[in-house]
Formats: sequence, C-alpha cells, structure tokens
Amino acid sequence: MPARNTAAPPTPWSTSLAQPLIHETAYVHSFSNIIGDVRIGANVMVAPGSSIRADEGSPFAIGAGTNIQDGVVIHGLEQGRVIGDDQEEYSVWIGSNASITHKALIHGPAYIGDDCFIGFRSTVFNARVGQGCVVMMHALVQDVEIPPGKYVSSGVAITTQQQADRLPDVNTDDMQFARHIVGINEALRSGYQCSENAVCMISIRNEISNAALDHGKNGVIEFTQRSGSSTAVDRQTNYHSTGRMNVEALQQVRQLLAGGYQIATEHVDKRRFQTNSWQSCAPIQVRSESEAIAALEACLVEHEGEYVRLFGVDSKGRQRVMETIIQRPGDQRSNGAGKPGYGSPQTSTSRNGLTSFAASGSRLSAAAHQQVQQMLNQGYHIGTEFGNVRQYKVNAWKSGPLIQTTRLSEAIGTLETFVAEHEGEYVRLVGIDPKAKQRLVETIIQRPGDAGSVGTTPAPGFQPNSGSASGSTASSSGSRLSAAAHQQVQQILNQGYHIGTEYGNVRQYKVNAWKSGPSIQTTRLSEAIGTLETFVAEHEGEYVRLVGIDPKAKQRVVETIIQRPGDPKGTDTTPHDQGFQPHTGNASGHTASSSSSRLPADVQQQVQQILNQGYHIGTEYGNARQYKANAWKSGPSIQTTRLTEAIGTLETFMAEHEGEYIRLIGIDSQAKRRVSEVLIQQPKR
Repeated sequence: MPARNTAAPPTPWSTSLAQPLIHETAYVHSFSNIIGDVRIGANVMVAPGSSIRADEGSPFAIGAGTNIQDGVVIHGLEQGRVIGDDQEEYSVWIGSNASITHKALIHGPAYIGDDCFIGFRSTVFNARVGQGCVVMMHALVQDVEIPPGKYVSSGVAITTQQQADRLPDVNTDDMQFARHIVGINEALRSGYQCSENAVCMISIRNEISNAALDHGKNGVIEFTQRSGSSTAVDRQTNYHSTGRMNVEALQQVRQLLAGGYQIATEHVDKRRFQTNSWQSCAPIQVRSESEAIAALEACLVEHEGEYVRLFGVDSKGRQRVMETIIQRPGDQRSNGAGKPGYGSPQTSTSRNGLTSFAASGSRLSAAAHQQVQQMLNQGYHIGTEFGNVRQYKVNAWKSGPLIQTTRLSEAIGTLETFVAEHEGEYVRLVGIDPKAKQRLVETIIQRPGDAGSVGTTPAPGFQPNSGSASGSTASSSGSRLSAAAHQQVQQILNQGYHIGTEYGNVRQYKVNAWKSGPSIQTTRLSEAIGTLETFVAEHEGEYVRLVGIDPKAKQRVVETIIQRPGDPKGTDTTPHDQGFQPHTGNASGHTASSSSSRLPADVQQQVQQILNQGYHIGTEYGNARQYKANAWKSGPSIQTTRLTEAIGTLETFMAEHEGEYIRLIGIDSQAKRRVSEVLIQQPKR
C-alpha cells in the first residue's frame, strides 16, 4: 500500500470521495501521489514522482504487470470516457504489461492497450492506442485511434486519423524491447518490496556477510507467552523472540489471524511521521502466529529508531483494519511489553458493549470523549487533522490517521497518541459519514499552548447533542455570540442551508478580501453554535462573518458580520448587526421599518424596487479623493431576496464606512450590467 493515497476531493461535479483500490502485490512508492478512484492491478509498479489524479475525470484502471515510471502524470477531463476491456466506462484505461515511461503524460479520455510502450515525455490525449503499440520518445498522440501493433517514431505528432492509419507495424526488435522493459520493472518491483521487508533483507544480508544479526541465527523461533510457548521455524532465517512487542500488539496479531486478515506493516522516520508519509513493507504472508511474531520483531529490529505500525488487510473488502503503532523513536530494545501504543488506554466495559475510556489523566476533555462516543454510536468514522499556527490561519490542515474502529478505547488511544505527537500544534477531530461520504462535524481538540495533561474542560464544539425534540436548541448565556446570531443560525438550519464562515483583518475587510473558515454542515444548533464560538475565539481581534449557503442553488443567501476588532472577549450579547434581524413581514417576506434606520425612506424604496425586479444589490465606497476621481472600491454584494436582510447589510456597511462616500448599485445578473446607481451616504461637512 502506498503512503500517499487520498480520496478524491469534493467538487461541483463529484462528491463521491472515492478511494484508490490497490492490489496487495502492487508496489507504489511513497513519493508518488494516488488520488481518487484509481484501480491498480496485481504486480503493478508505480515509481517515485508519479502523479495519478482521478479528481476530475474518473475512474482510472491500470492493469496487472504494468509499470508507471518516474514523473509520469495521469489525469483526465471531467467529460469524455473510453470503454475498457471489461466493457465499463473509464476516463483512463491502461491495460496489462504496459510501460508508461519517464515523464510521459496520459490525459483522459485515453485508452492504452495491453503490452503497449509509451516513451519518455510522450503525450496521449483523447486517443485510443491499440494492443502492442510502441510510441517512442517526445511523441504526441491526440484525437485518434491507433490500430493494434503500430509503431510511432520519436518526435512525431499523430493528430489525424489518416496519419494513424498509415503508421508502420511494430517489428520483432520493438516487441522484444517492450517486453524487456516490463521484465526489468518486474524485477525492480520485487526488489523494492524486498528492501522494505525486514525478513527478506535479513536473509539477503546473511547471504552476503554470513554474520549473525541481532535477533540470532541457526536457532529455533521461541515465542514465550503468559500461557506457555510456541515454536516455529522460518524458511529463511531462524529467530529468537526479543520481547519487543507489547501485550496489546500480540493480542492484535492473534485477532487478525483469527479473523482471516493478512498482516502488514509500515515504517516512517520522525520527519515523515509529521506529514503522515508512511513507507510500506511487504504483507506478511504467514498463517502461523509464531511466524507472524517473528517477522514483526524482525521488522522492529530493522527499523529501530523509527515509527512502525501494524495493521490488518481485508483482501475481500480491500481495506485496512485495526491500525496500531507498535514502535516509536526512543523505545528501548526490550521495554516494549509495558509501553502503551495506539489503542492501549485504560479501559472498562460499558453497558452497551463498547469499551469506555477512563478519562482520569487524559489529554482529551470529557466532552471530547462523549463526542467520540456519539460518532461511534452513529456508525461514523473519525478523521484527524493537524497544523501549525500559520497553516491554521489559512485553513491548510494536514491529514492525520483515519480511525475506523468501533471501540471507544481504541479511538481514544489513537487520538491521545496523535495529540501527544503534535504537541504545540492545532489538532482537530472530524466526524465522517462513510455512506454519504461527507464530513458532519469538525472540532478543534488541541491548540498551541495547551498543557500536556489539560483538556478536561470541553471546547465549545464538543457540546453534547441536547435540546428540543428536533435536537436544535442553544442557550446564549455566557456566549460570545448574540441572541440574534443564535436566531440567525437557527433560521439557516431550519431552511436546510449550510453555514460558512469567513474572517479577515482590518485591511482585508476594507478591500473585501475575506479568508475562508470552516464550513458547518451539521443540522444541530448546539454543534453549529459551538463551532462558531470556537472559530470566533480563535480569530479574536479580526472580523468574522457568517455565511448562509443554499447547497442546491450553490449560492450565498445571507452574509452577516458576527465579530469586529475591539469586541471584548466573552461579550457581543447585544446584537449590533441589522443583518441578524429575523425574517418577518408580509406574504412576500419583504418589509422593513424605517424607525431609527440610517437609510432614508426613498433609499429603502429603491432597495425594494431592485429586489422586486429580481436584481442583485452591489455596494461601492470611497474617500473624498477617490469620489472626485470616480475611483470607487467594491463593497459586499447583497444577493438576498429579503428586504430586511438587505437593509441590515447596508446599514452595517454604512456604519463601518462612516465618513466616506457610499453608493448603492442595482445589477441585472442575467444581462451582466448595472441598471441603477444611487449615492446613499456622504461625509459630513
């Protein structure tokens, strides 16, 4: 398994979050990227520096025995498909025993048949290359179908079907050369897998040096357990148990073997651990517990001073189960028996059959434990993300381990280890619905400066789900958000909208250059308010605004500022945003009271007319010099259909730019032109 494969990102054309499916015998280098619905067959080799991205066009298929060499790029357009040999539609199909050589570009829709050779820096786009074709270096194949067994010489461009039909046949030397390349890469694949397999490397090193390794030679494997001992003989090298593995890891090995799973391992140094860039070892193809233990202990010896993790592989479901770190840098050679790893906290059995975690001395708050318990009860997966202060501010989180266990103790153990590993950084917990393939909750569980054993006070985002029959209630007592803000959030949720957030400093606010914050997709008011309060607290001293998003129309329906620089911490209990006014009025939803309004009645009437005609409302502002030079700056665009929201946004904008000129603009969105311009504020003289 590769260390850097990820799901396809959510996009307007796809929200499937499809994961790569990689055969257990394939070798994918950790410095390659595999993204989205990529199906890699048996004995495939993917070399360093290659990029296979099924994030626009998908799916991709790469047949058995094919080699994808250094620097190859495989991508596809959203539109356009080819028919694979299985008669299914693909964005990119690459057959069996093909060679896609250094820095070639395969861009879908594209079909590459069995036994094809695509030379260095050649490009295949919107084309079909038949079985056994040889495309040499720096060639272009585009918008054509090349018959099987044809030869494309170096540097030529095949862009018409007439050119493709006139291509010469591949000769015997060309076919032998292509088969030779496949054989070379098959040997490389086996060699790379051996180099990452401690058992294989120990055997080879013994043959070279004829010297004993740390775990002994010419002996019999002896694995001593509490209940007795078991003995097994390895086919390559004999081992003596070092006792490096703790009791939990030994128990996990037994569970995996009893469940029919294969056992695999990965290792990584400290630097790569921070970026979650694990390197794969070959699966342990044994059924005996003693042989598995011997192979695992050999792996620990081979990678002493590195992180090593153990996991099971479900060959039928093609997924991982029970990931556990069994070695960390600094572990002593013989002290593994008592060192807790991932999934080894203090536990007790609860009534519902799940294991409950004793929070005494825990790095996580009791509310965090409750949040994890709720996610597990609802069948969700638990994701983790981390980032330093700069990455947090630009919302550029890095992915941590995905926790797919159903046991609370294992989930809490993994989270606590992850939090400890990223001390001094932000860490957040992500709830993932595996069926809908979407995030349901995001909550920060650690911030820079948190002490090593704190976290017993729940963060706002960890508020338990409680309230009315609908599950939506919140109390604004002691809240950073105003009661009107709570009401606005409630209205957004009731209408089925999503909630977005944005923030910016004074300069960014003035030029309307907001930065995106977290998107809140929960339907529970308590969770939404908790996330908003956490976000507001993290961006104290900055502008923060709330955005209502219609997921069907894919447009904003409301924008409201909920924090400004200078707001005292813990205040904002009195609403000062007219944009938070509840939706009330006549049958059309358009009404406004001019009482105490900054806008004159004629301006309010102008806004009403713009809305009635289905136009959008724009704003511009400028100081006296800019006004005279007609060099206006753009303000917020108001796309709501409700007069109260439009008036509220305008009044807030006028208050923020007091002492400047402001004008109101009516915009015909279909004709993409202005239909009116009205000056609604001037500096006092």
